Amino acid sequence: MAWDEWEQLKSEAAGQQSTRMQLNQYPADQGGDGTQGDLVAGHQDLEAVGKAAHDLFEDFTTFSGHARVASEAAAGGLKGQGFALGHALEHVTERWSKQTKTLLDACAHISNHLRFTKNQHAADDSYISGSVSSIALLDEGFDDRKGH
Repeated sequence: MAWDEWEQLKSEAAGQQSTRMQLNQYPADQGGDGTQGDLVAGHQDLEAVGKAAHDLFEDFTTFSGHARVASEAAAGGLKGQGFALGHALEHVTERWSKQTKTLLDACAHISNHLRFTKNQHAADDSYISGSVSSIALLDEGFDDRKGH
């Protein structure tokens, strides 16, 4: 195929295909109360997510540890008897351990972040409450000095 012929085929193909971008989106009218796009997560919702992450961390640590120990023992036994499957099971066990660590790290991160967020918001609320109270006391003192 000659170069000119190749260029002609490319331009014909380009002319047949229209390049356009399409965005996936929700239809404009979603009904409801008109608060479209507002994400609301209450204290109880966040607490439930944090508890689920913590529970998963605790349970998965226990059960994955049992599976890892049993798999390592099986791999060792198979390798000791000269079965190639022992090496394969050992490889799977190593991968399992890495993936388990990744999942446990993610669960701990979620749980710790939500706990930190809860404590930070409590501290912010306390600071704001104290600031507002101080301003109110100053305003009352200011009014008293003017005789109002």
